[in-house]
Amino acid sequence: MQSINFEILRGYREELADLGGFAEQYASPDPASALVKLRSFAEQVVTGIYRDLGLPKPYQANLIDLLKNEAFAAVVPKVVLDKLHTIRIQGNKAAHGSTATTSVAMQVLREAHDLARWLLITFHNGKAEQCPVFQNPPVGGTAGETKAQLKRDKKSALEKLASQEARMQALLKELEAERERAALIEKNTAELQLIHNSAQSAADALQFDEATTRSRLIDTQLADASWNIGSNGRNTDEITQEEEVQDQPTATGTGYVDYVLWDDNGKPLAVIEAKKTAKSAELGRKQAALYADALEKSHGQRPIIYYTNGIDIWIWDDAQGYPPRRLFGFYSKDSLQYLVNFQRSARKELDTIEPNANIAGRLYQIEAISRVTERFTDKHRKALIVQATGTGKTRVAISITELLIRAGWVKRVLFLCDRRELRK
Repeated sequence: MQSINFEILRGYREELADLGGFAEQYASPDPASALVKLRSFAEQVVTGIYRDLGLPKPYQANLIDLLKNEAFAAVVPKVVLDKLHTIRIQGNKAAHGSTATTSVAMQVLREAHDLARWLLITFHNGKAEQCPVFQNPPVGGTAGETKAQLKRDKKSALEKLASQEARMQALLKELEAERERAALIEKNTAELQLIHNSAQSAADALQFDEATTRSRLIDTQLADASWNIGSNGRNTDEITQEEEVQDQPTATGTGYVDYVLWDDNGKPLAVIEAKKTAKSAELGRKQAALYADALEKSHGQRPIIYYTNGIDIWIWDDAQGYPPRRLFGFYSKDSLQYLVNFQRSARKELDTIEPNANIAGRLYQIEAISRVTERFTDKHRKALIVQATGTGKTRVAISITELLIRAGWVKRVLFLCDRRELRK
């Protein structure tokens, strides 16, 4: 499989050149398949680094665990990790049925091409000047062709690709089996540091655009939460980027919020401060709070505070006195509206609400419910009750749920149980 952008790896990692070629071929007729192929590309890159450096693998060696493993993060620059995460996320979405577009496939192809250039320099003694600039694969077809002819050509091309892909999968299995048989020598700390320095130097020499990669990660996460996010920094009625605010500790007194999420009434629901991935997301907390202060002053509503480095996301609802906590994704618009417009004003103090004795009326049950509500009042988000068999665990759980709904603290509750009888 000849590729346009990945032939630089042909002499070192033929399977990567082939996977890149498949992704280029699929990008226009079948972008979802292109993204799945690029995820395989990223997976092969990661497993190859583990294999070549003798890094210890985590117990569950799926791609996300491999990327988050401390041993891997110690030798791979943050900007490269970002690119791997971008490919992983888009590939997973495509594999699970999300709509894929050619433009997204082209963006992810660029990230994979960056990885190919970085691999060449870091592990195969390549030079930055050996790495050609990215070229968009041709869309195919001409204006004079009929739709029927284009359809036939597409079918023929996909059939040919399917045949080549089968051979490719067999090659990958053979390569993996052969490499697993090779002896691995575990690297010591000093060697790993040298490797990291070399890898970072390669990323610097290639002048990777970290801000673009980070924004793509954040844009994807916002889109996953059903926000209308504009491409290439474009503003929409729901999200503005680089929003100007005043009263900031700068020479001009002006600052720019990375993202502001807006309510239908024109008031801010949330601010998002994006820090470099090489830095902790925590470093953005103070700056995000200053932005929230400015927006509250100008709009009369304090937004929820998010700060992120593109990988780690933190939420801080300081208006209700909660400490920051880590999330796995942004809230949807509905959830933020409920949090800002309802919970802040309508919820009642839990110590003013009595448990419903018709649900759980025994003294020890009421005592357990009271202890949980006290903990939630103190801004904790977790509580554990341990009860013996037959003492009414289900009734206590339902009573707490009913009380929290009545007090306006929750809207939806997930109740997990191990038997259908409990569910009924």
